[in-house]
Amino acid sequence: MTEHCDVAIIGAGPVGAALALALRDNDLNVVLLEAREAEINTGDPRALALAYGTRLLLQRLGAWQALQRVSGIEVIEVSQKGSAGHATLRAAELDVPEMGYVLPYTALHAALQSRLHDSVGITCLYGAAVEHLSSTHDDARVRYHHQGREQTLTTRLAVVADGGKLLEATHPPQVTDYGQSGLIAHVGCTQPRHGMAFEHFTAQGPMALLPYLDGYELVLTVPQEMAQQMLAWDDVAFLHYLERHFGDRVGKFTSIGKRSSYPLRLKRAPDITFPRTVLIGNAAQTLHPVAGQGFNLGLRDAWELAQVILDHAPDGIGSAAMCKAYRDSRRLDRNAGMRFTDGLVRLFSNDLPLLNSARSAALTLLDAILPAKQFVARRMMFGANG
Repeated sequence: MTEHCDVAIIGAGPVGAALALALRDNDLNVVLLEAREAEINTGDPRALALAYGTRLLLQRLGAWQALQRVSGIEVIEVSQKGSAGHATLRAAELDVPEMGYVLPYTALHAALQSRLHDSVGITCLYGAAVEHLSSTHDDARVRYHHQGREQTLTTRLAVVADGGKLLEATHPPQVTDYGQSGLIAHVGCTQPRHGMAFEHFTAQGPMALLPYLDGYELVLTVPQEMAQQMLAWDDVAFLHYLERHFGDRVGKFTSIGKRSSYPLRLKRAPDITFPRTVLIGNAAQTLHPVAGQGFNLGLRDAWELAQVILDHAPDGIGSAAMCKAYRDSRRLDRNAGMRFTDGLVRLFSNDLPLLNSARSAALTLLDAILPAKQFVARRMMFGANG
């Protein structure tokens, strides 16, 4: 059986769901295909750091209002281990209430899914495992399994979101392996600093403490060969390591929740558009978590693509002109985001004496020049196009 739609979105994670919501109520037939069997069915343990600009987009999508237990970030302290140099970014200096927010991935996913139920023109197919995607001059063709049957969907435009393995065999991404893993967990401490986040650079990679509820969400970069060993440490040993690694700016670390790890890579699709096909979110690029840019960049992908689709609707959806317009609109923000995070990792993940002094001086200079701090903070909040 072959059906047809205007836009087929492959992947109903937050980025794919956001694109669908941005297209709702516009007389378009949008189909969202998700391999998971249930709509709220993710055990992803990560916490998300959402930029202030992302909050504004989520408000437009009607999802922000449904979120609960969100912690705001009003101050970000950037420091380097073993160095006096540091910079402090403050929301008050930028005329915004907060610079960002911290919440569980599962909370955002659930809020977006609940909004999908109330939206006109969106069909959500769960348990729809896409096996093949191809395109012609006139349409894209998606072959998938759903409820034990193989089915085919033709569409003016196919959008691959939140993954991208579907096309990696024919369009391999460029991958930079940092040789690092990210360890994540919730930690408690004796002196939490309300609304204050920390980005602490060390020779082995950055460490982030993101304020959440009564403690912090930890993102700790370690060499890959150490990650499994550290997951096996008892809590006392791990907390002692954190104190030596970070210092006492939040007092003593007192507790740690379940720990998880994942490899850190920069994965970049050389092309984000193909005939009748667009890649967004993690299908287009996967970033190092330093400075928390990856998801925010992906959500901007979804929003910008929705605007371009609506500008070309209905007959121009998926056309070469539409794909070029989207590609051009995202070039600056996408490239700047990848260069920013990759540059931070390469610049700070070493212990070279000359660079230590230069980095310390750079952070001190940044802290002293308000326009420079505002420029960096606005890039973090709104991206290069903001």
